[in-house]
Amino acid sequence: MPNTIEVRGLRKRYGRTVAVDGLSFRVEPGHVTGFVGPNGAGKSTTMRMILDLDAPDGGSALVGGRRYRTLRTPLREVGALLDAGAVHPGRRGRDHLLWMAYSNGLPRRRVDEVLGLAGLAGAARRRAGGYSLGMRQRLGIAAALLGDPPILMFDEPVNGLDPDGVVWIRGLLRGLAAQGRAVLVSSHLMSELEDTADHLVLIGRGQLIADTTVAALLAAASDGRILVRTAQPAQATALLAAAGATVDANTVDGLSVAGLPADRIVALLAQHEIQVSEVASQRASLEQAYLALTRDAVEFRSSPAKEGA
Repeated sequence: MPNTIEVRGLRKRYGRTVAVDGLSFRVEPGHVTGFVGPNGAGKSTTMRMILDLDAPDGGSALVGGRRYRTLRTPLREVGALLDAGAVHPGRRGRDHLLWMAYSNGLPRRRVDEVLGLAGLAGAARRRAGGYSLGMRQRLGIAAALLGDPPILMFDEPVNGLDPDGVVWIRGLLRGLAAQGRAVLVSSHLMSELEDTADHLVLIGRGQLIADTTVAALLAAASDGRILVRTAQPAQATALLAAAGATVDANTVDGLSVAGLPADRIVALLAQHEIQVSEVASQRASLEQAYLALTRDAVEFRSSPAKEGA
């Protein structure tokens, strides 16, 4: 299956710890697919198994319908950034890419093309040990693009990038997908994925929690909620709750109301002379949807800070 990543019943155990437990999903061409989950959910392990860096205990992971290890020139098929630090500190950035290009039969001119695309043309002859985290990240992205592959995988691609770099990578990912490539992006920054991803694969404790479009996930999380701004929040809350609504008053925006349509809310408040400045549909953020779905899948949970700590 060209230009796809297909994970089928993937399993991986480290001793007594189950890292990935029967995981299945597909990454389709033409879309940016966000790959998300709490720390320890199995995202990095899954990506390593897709690239045959770790061997699965069960199931399979295919890129373009084949195992990664069977690809004769893998950089032409799959580009990946898993660890921006995986470059010898004494090697110049351009030489690092030249070595990769030579190993896959790629022309030297392609090295200069991706250096320019990644904004590293001026630092190409500097040693990687002197690169900042953001520069190492750009070098890793340049390496992933080197073979002009139809399938791309990025683990935390905005890590270390400045605001200009974040805008650049956001446009790059969307542009790659628009060209018909399959793009898988693992990230903890829900705000970035909300602006970038079309599809979302969410896992927890090594198992699939959700495999859906971002739009559908946000619509489900919004749950028909209505935002109500009023100078009389206590009275409005009591009135709407008595009418059968669920009201969340702990929001900086106003009251978040579920269970009643907007016209019914307006009529009730007007009937009891409660003044409002706004009544509008409330759209959940991807972060809110993510937190709701992963509430029971968080393995490492911090406790509230004590006063004076």
